[in-house]
This record gives sequence, C-alpha cells and structure tokens, in this order.
Amino acid sequence: MTDRTSAIGTATALVPLAALAWAGSQGGTALAGAPVFALCVSLALAVQWIAFVPAYAARTERFYDLTGSLTYLSVVALALSTAPTGDPGAWLLGLLVGVWAARLGSFLFLRIRADGKDGRFDELKQSFWRFLLAWTLQAVWISFTAGAALAAITSSRPVPLGAWAWVGLGVWVAGFTVEVVADAQKRSFRRDPPNEGRFITTGLWAWSRHPNYFGEIVLWVGVALIAAPALSGWQLVTLVSPVFVTLLLTKGSGIPLLEERADRRWGGEPEYEAYKARTPVLVMRPPWWRPRS
Repeated sequence: MTDRTSAIGTATALVPLAALAWAGSQGGTALAGAPVFALCVSLALAVQWIAFVPAYAARTERFYDLTGSLTYLSVVALALSTAPTGDPGAWLLGLLVGVWAARLGSFLFLRIRADGKDGRFDELKQSFWRFLLAWTLQAVWISFTAGAALAAITSSRPVPLGAWAWVGLGVWVAGFTVEVVADAQKRSFRRDPPNEGRFITTGLWAWSRHPNYFGEIVLWVGVALIAAPALSGWQLVTLVSPVFVTLLLTKGSGIPLLEERADRRWGGEPEYEAYKARTPVLVMRPPWWRPRS
C-alpha cells in the first residue's frame, strides 16, 4: 500500500465514522447540546490521533493495543456519565464492555512487552500515512464494535432488563469465557520451552484454529442482544456491531493474516496439514465429531 493510498484510506475511513455518529445519535441523549453518541465517536478518533503523534515519533506500536482498550473505557465512561442511575441496562452494558476491554488490553500489552514488537507493524510504522491509517482504523474498530452498547447506554428511551438481556448476558459470558480460556491456553503453550517454534493443537485449539476469535464474536452478539430493546429508528444501524467484528476477524486483519503467517511457517509439514484438515478455522467443533462428507 502506497502513502497516497493510505492517505486516501484515512480520509475515507472518516465517512463511515461520521455516518455511524449520526445514526447512533438519533433518539439519544445530549451533553451541552451535542449528541453524546457522536461525542463518543469523536473521542475515540481524537484519542487515536493524539496517541499516534508520539508513537510515530518513536516508530513504536507498543502502546497501540493498550490505547485501544483505554479508549473503549473512555467512551463507555463518557456515555455512562449521562445515563440515569436507574437504568440497569446501561450500566450492565458499560460493565460488560469495560471488563472485556480491560482484560484484552492488559493481555495484549503484556504480550507485546514480552515479544518486544508486533510484526504487523514492521513496515507500517515507517510510513506516516500508513501508520496513521492503522490508528484511524482503530477508531473505526472501537466505534463500530461498541456502537450498539453506546447507542443503548445513551438512548433516551431506556428499557428495563428483560428476557433479551438475560439471554444476551448468557451469550456474553459464554463468549468471554471461550476467549479468555483460549488466550490462556496459548500463552501457557508458548511459555513451555519445548513448544518453541511449534503450533498449538490442544485444549480449545483442538476445537477451532482460532477459538479466541470465535469467543470474541459470540460475546459481541451477546452485547447486541442486550442493547437491541433500547434502540429504535436509525439507532438500529449500530446492531451491525457483531457483523462488523465477524468481517474484521474473518476478512480483515485477523484470521487471513494469521493463516498466511502459519502457512509460511509450517505449510507442508504433515502434522500441520493434518491439523488444518481436521480443525475448523473458526466455529468451534468437538475434535471427536466429524461432519458427514
């Protein structure tokens, strides 16, 4: 990707952000005359661009993921600042997003501190526009992923917790558990010296080649289920959240890059090819169950 393409991409990324800010603000609360949802989107972008300045100066990505997680916490805090204390749905959504962001942010920060770098940024951080695009896309990721929760928290028509909320909470707990367990299993595998340079095939990684991503998709489905009853009109656009997460992980910077990297490293090895053949790429399936051909 050239600098010119990256500059155009950065400008283009602002279009869906603006559209989301408008849609999510319809029927929402205001702060000093400004829609709170739009303020949350603006804050997400502002934090990324401010953090980009020292990151580019030092040519480092060490605080990229941590900044993303802190931004989630910041926009949720801003949204909750206008939510009535008697709206349990808003506070439940804020808690779930906050717990997920704090856990993931600390996990990714500790991982990059141990690894020393994130290979995805080796070339990006040398270019002003390509690196800025990465930070801008993080604002898009935050805004669209948390969009349904933020719209529900800032909605002017809060809805009491009902069946959808409890179903959504159960789905979130299931997805969060899968993501946490999968990450812990992989971290433990990598810390064992005999496993250096090898790939994990045990635990949840025998059920899916990317169980952590599957768990993440599931938990955002849970958030959307909790948020849905509080949304109406254009706010319903924000329910694209789990779809956006799925597309990002399956078509964007998630699975395709990891699969390509794994194929370069282990492609052709009988054990690796057998693992790929028997293990689903995303949706978890018991290793003892095989679909009929």
